[in-house]
Amino acid sequence: MGNIKFVKENKEVVAADGANLRLKAMQNDIDIYTFIGKMTNCGGNGQCGTCIVEIVEGLENLSPRTDVENRKFKKKPENYRLACQTLVNGSVSVVTKP
Repeated sequence: MGNIKFVKENKEVVAADGANLRLKAMQNDIDIYTFIGKMTNCGGNGQCGTCIVEIVEGLENLSPRTDVENRKFKKKPENYRLACQTLVNGSVSVVTKP
């Protein structure tokens, strides 16, 4: 078990090990999409790249970046993740819509 702290929203939620970051955000009314992303997201399949989050603490408590993320984030910092591709295995702090 771990806590996911959503920094901008000042909200903290509990997550079981292996929980999907995108699903936990949605279950707790955390808006991870920009206006365009709300209309064009792929529903969590890792294809669109609209659920980008920045991990500010606890990067070591997440699943490794997927091949999809490595392709999409070639020029982005290591702490940028796609929420739909990220599994939580401990406490993290997340900035939505970086």
